[in-house]
Amino acid sequence: MFLFNIAIKNQEKNSFYNSQVSVFFIFLVQAILKIKMGFSKTKFHSNVSRLVLCIFLANANIAYADKLESSLSVQKKSMHTSKLAQKNVSDLADVTQDLAVEYRSTLHKISSLKIYNAQLNKVIGSQEKEISSLNQQLKDIDVTQKEIVPLILKMLDTLDKFIQLDTPFLVTERTNRIQALRELMDRADISISEKYRRVIEAYQIEIEYGRTIEAYESSLPASQLTRTVELLRIGRLGLFYLSLDGSEVGFWNKNSKNWVQLDSSFRRSISDGIRIARKQAAPDLLSLPVSFVEQP
Repeated sequence: MFLFNIAIKNQEKNSFYNSQVSVFFIFLVQAILKIKMGFSKTKFHSNVSRLVLCIFLANANIAYADKLESSLSVQKKSMHTSKLAQKNVSDLADVTQDLAVEYRSTLHKISSLKIYNAQLNKVIGSQEKEISSLNQQLKDIDVTQKEIVPLILKMLDTLDKFIQLDTPFLVTERTNRIQALRELMDRADISISEKYRRVIEAYQIEIEYGRTIEAYESSLPASQLTRTVELLRIGRLGLFYLSLDGSEVGFWNKNSKNWVQLDSSFRRSISDGIRIARKQAAPDLLSLPVSFVEQP
């Protein structure tokens, strides 16, 4: 048993195993010689059998130790390979997770871009229609200018004729306005649209005269006598005058196209009307004569 234990404890390296086996056999030979010299034949055979068994077991344990060492080496290599494989799997899992996050982010961006592109296509469609309309307007602009210029000139002629036939108030101011518009029509640095706007503005001024009341000093218009009087215009219903000394009153007769002197009884009404027009008195009822143009 002592020899068996020695054989079991020395199983780590093959070189070391071989040296121990040699020592064991030397020791075994010495033991056999001693036994042969001091034991009986029966005991000798028994001890020899035991020694043979020990030798067999020792050789068997030596072979097992070799196989165990080889198995441990293979296991170590397998564990190292498993660690490498596990590390590769972990790295691939991290990469896969990053790719999944990036994929979801890309899908969200694609969805947003689809909505943006759909809206942008609608805007582009509207712009294309607007461009088409503008192109058509550019094609028609020459025709429009050729038609608008004669219209503006005709409007000026009509307004000039209307002023000449209208009640003679602010004659100089209204006549100068028409003259300025005619000069404007000949200027190349003024656009057609601006010329048209100015003519419409003149029409609006004339319309406004029919809704206002006004009093001012002026020479008696359309009269052979040059004298300064107080003129009272009540819309286009009537134009009245009051001499500066208050001794004479009169009005413009639209039918006869001349000034008609009124009775002194109208002096108070005309005077009150002048004060109202100048905002020197509150609005009040006035009793004044009104003439109408007789229709043919």
